[in-house]
Amino acid sequence: MHINSKLLRCLGVGCMLTYTGMAHAELNVFACEPEYAALAKALAPTATIYAATTALQDPHQVQARPSLIAKMRQADLVVCAGAELEVGWLPMLQMKSANAKVLSREQGLFFAAEHIDTLDKLATVDRSMGDVHALGNPHLHFDPKRLLQVATALSAKMQQLDPEGAAAYQRALSDFSERWQAAISRWEAQAQGLKGKKVFAYHSSFKYLFNWIGIEQVADLEPKPGLMPSSSHLASLLTRAAQEDILAVVVASYQDDRGANWLADKANLPVVRLPMSVGGNDDSQDLFSLYDSVISLLNGVK
Repeated sequence: MHINSKLLRCLGVGCMLTYTGMAHAELNVFACEPEYAALAKALAPTATIYAATTALQDPHQVQARPSLIAKMRQADLVVCAGAELEVGWLPMLQMKSANAKVLSREQGLFFAAEHIDTLDKLATVDRSMGDVHALGNPHLHFDPKRLLQVATALSAKMQQLDPEGAAAYQRALSDFSERWQAAISRWEAQAQGLKGKKVFAYHSSFKYLFNWIGIEQVADLEPKPGLMPSSSHLASLLTRAAQEDILAVVVASYQDDRGANWLADKANLPVVRLPMSVGGNDDSQDLFSLYDSVISLLNGVK
């Protein structure tokens, strides 16, 4: 059968276009927490992104399920909070997935905490101290300025892994940075009235948030990090609450609120349940709306 030369040339061009399109595959990203899935989405809108946990789960306590192993096996990039937050489950996923691409920081392993100055670093740690992190508090996504540093580092990692997409990653980072810095100014103005307020809180989940906007966490509902509130410890907090300078009892979206509710009832204080991450309540659909929701909920305390 005769095929003319023009048709052959068209077919050749079509094959080249198809090959070119296939040659640049989008990144496959495994995010340990939903805040980093949201950040990855902002920096790489067309990437395949999977969040291993939700805002209704304790990120310290995750099972290395077969479904997570399968997702990690497919990943080009693993993005986690770090500072040992995932130490109880991430190494098991890495081992069982046998994915060489995400075993080292030089390749596709990224820890957010390694790109900022963490709060509450400890020189020494022992078991008597409870569930503490020597490398600092890992819940850094509630400091918007630190998170912008992480975004810059994560974009650079994406460009390293996918150099053909570098220009697109740079544009996405520029757009995110511009919108994020404008939002920081707005959030700081909205939070002015919270500066100097005092709260009880469960764990140190919101340490970066409180540090940023000037709220003082005067006590923790946990007698030691990782331990449930005890009756004797709650009684001591009730004594502290008698000073009548506490704004509220704050708990995260995944935390058990029974101790908080008992204390709040006895001390006549409101309980504020804040979304720990994207998806922690109906209003928190991305990083911007997460911050909007958290500041609105704190401002709404009467």
